[in-house]
Amino acid sequence: MADTIAETVDLLYTIDQEHLTPDQQIALGAAMATLAQAERLEQINERLRGIHQVLNAWALKATVDGGR
Repeated sequence: MADTIAETVDLLYTIDQEHLTPDQQIALGAAMATLAQAERLEQINERLRGIHQVLNAWALKATVDGGR
């Protein structure tokens, strides 16, 4: 997903905003806001993956230690 976000950022910033109609400028602003939200969600998802890995490691260790 990160590659898609980066590609979309590149695409959005290549748009010549000076030649857009007001409606197109509004749509571009909405697209940029949505993209920023997607980037933030991707960051949150990465952190959650890390937390999940730690919790799984703890659970595995507790299982192994409890079986001794």
